Amino acid sequence: MPKTLNNEFIFQIVALLLSFICVHVFYVGVVRPNAETLILAAEMAAQAGQNVGAAERSLWIVLKDYEQESCFVLAFWAIAIMGFKARRVWVESKLLQMPLIDIPSGSRVLPEDSRALARNLESLPEEAQDYLLPRAIYAALQRLGGASSSQEIAEAVKDVCESESQRMDTELSMIRYIAWAIPSIGFIGTVRGIGSALANAHEAVEGNIAGVTASLGTAFNSTFIALLISIVIMFLSHQLTLHQERLVLRTQKYLDRNLLRQVQV
Repeated sequence: MPKTLNNEFIFQIVALLLSFICVHVFYVGVVRPNAETLILAAEMAAQAGQNVGAAERSLWIVLKDYEQESCFVLAFWAIAIMGFKARRVWVESKLLQMPLIDIPSGSRVLPEDSRALARNLESLPEEAQDYLLPRAIYAALQRLGGASSSQEIAEAVKDVCESESQRMDTELSMIRYIAWAIPSIGFIGTVRGIGSALANAHEAVEGNIAGVTASLGTAFNSTFIALLISIVIMFLSHQLTLHQERLVLRTQKYLDRNLLRQVQV
């Protein structure tokens, strides 16, 4: 488990750096140059007395501010973390299709059989032995030697599954923090935009409302993008949680069907 946690920590750091680099390069090379071109064209059109509404609603202008960039960095980081965890869930689900417990149909499992059954688990790769199903099987076989009833073995399996469920839920705390931080960053953009608009209020009184409208655009665009990204992150987070819970339930059913029903103590 410590080795797995270290690998995941390194992956998260690398994913954060890559997310920042990729998003920043895209903003510097594509988003902000296009936004500046549109803003310049809008200013020239406004001076000529033409309508500039289409330019103000451009996607590049909506995305151009630093708050939106920060939201995308966090979003891609969260998606990478969830992808890492989803891959582990997928790999562990594959174990449920493997015959890790070789018990002939109709036979009974006695306490003296626990050592022989455990050899199948010891032959697995070290990483695979840390997965939920092998750990639950190993816990059941250890309890088999000293159990006075099959209920005690079922309790051992249940304890392992509940512990794994709690661990999965705890490890999603970073995803929950990012899902909270993204709307907060959008709100920071809103406060910054409104503050800038108030600072330019004297220009609006004199008849020049360009500065005020640009600042209000920053205020509302940042919140708009942040909320959209937050909706996507929360949806993916709930889907990941759903698949993790299904993995735990399928593991319990697997053990009940392939081991617990054949146990005789």
